[in-house]
Amino acid sequence: MSRIDNLPSLSEVIKAHELSARKALGQNFLLDLNLTAKIARQVGDLAGSDVLEIGPGPGGLTRGLLSEGARKVLAIEKDPRCIPALDEIAAAYEGRLQVIEGDALQVDPLQHLTQPIRVAANLPYNIGTELLVRWLTPQDWPPFWESLTLMFQREVAERIVAKPGSKAYGRLALLAQWRADAQIVLTLPPEAFSPPPKVHSAVVHLTALKEPRYEADAKVLERVVAKAFNQRRKMLRAALKGLAPDLEDRLIASGIKPTDRAEVVGLEQFCALARNVAS
Repeated sequence: MSRIDNLPSLSEVIKAHELSARKALGQNFLLDLNLTAKIARQVGDLAGSDVLEIGPGPGGLTRGLLSEGARKVLAIEKDPRCIPALDEIAAAYEGRLQVIEGDALQVDPLQHLTQPIRVAANLPYNIGTELLVRWLTPQDWPPFWESLTLMFQREVAERIVAKPGSKAYGRLALLAQWRADAQIVLTLPPEAFSPPPKVHSAVVHLTALKEPRYEADAKVLERVVAKAFNQRRKMLRAALKGLAPDLEDRLIASGIKPTDRAEVVGLEQFCALARNVAS
């Protein structure tokens, strides 16, 4: 493995700081620095951007982001064992890495970042989806981020980019594709990680749209989509029962058959239904 900077290999860092991955924290460490640099390149032009990284662990992706030219990286790490290793990276990349020990669900990163901002992370499995939904559903749009480059279990990644008619299609696909362009840019085998997870992983790159694809009230759309997919095997006239007194008329007006199931209904139709419900 060739080096991307003058710091020790990740295996040496993990050994020196006794950083065995903890299942309770959703940790699986990437060891190949060439691979972390490759993931960093999927983020786009980093030279003029600040980058938010969640769960950096021993800092493999952190080093990739910095070596690829990120203006600044803000790394939020919950595991105190990882902080000394990250501090060593901060010393090597003077003034370009800020490390915060804390819970990413609790820390407000915007106090420490300057626009434009990109997010890049090998997300801890146990909070990855929750963070993604938060980033996709802010009160105001456009969001603080220009792009998200995120590692997930491949099954979750496929749910983000899924199209109508597939088993993976659901709430996550609709929330992501309503306001962003989403694509899988890399897939990774279990052996790329330490310890190897039981599943393949994938990197998803999402680029924020300036405006949502179709007009809809965000809260109404979320409610409609959640209700529709909560009972995805039911016809929508049953799954959405109680949403509106004249539900079948509103479904038809939105271009949806009352006998359709949620998994065959496209984003544009769901947005039309959200507008009809809101009116």
